[in-house]
Amino acid sequence: MSRVINLAMSADEVRHQCQTRQVGVSALEALPDGGVRLVCMSSDGAATIRKRLKANLINGDVRRTANGRERSPIEGWQGD
Repeated sequence: MSRVINLAMSADEVRHQCQTRQVGVSALEALPDGGVRLVCMSSDGAATIRKRLKANLINGDVRRTANGRERSPIEGWQGD
């Protein structure tokens, strides 16, 4: 199962949900059309997020920023 999940939520909301559920985050990227692309550190963590946040999943292809110029590290993230 893929560790990548696209969510119709803010980056802060996703960070909070991951911390609450003790899911490690490898990357968190804002999408230009709204929402975020989350890459979990494990497929188990991704399955947890998919199950808990299924109402917020973005299905299908999403547009991303070219060359990751809008990406930024997650400040203060401790991970697993």
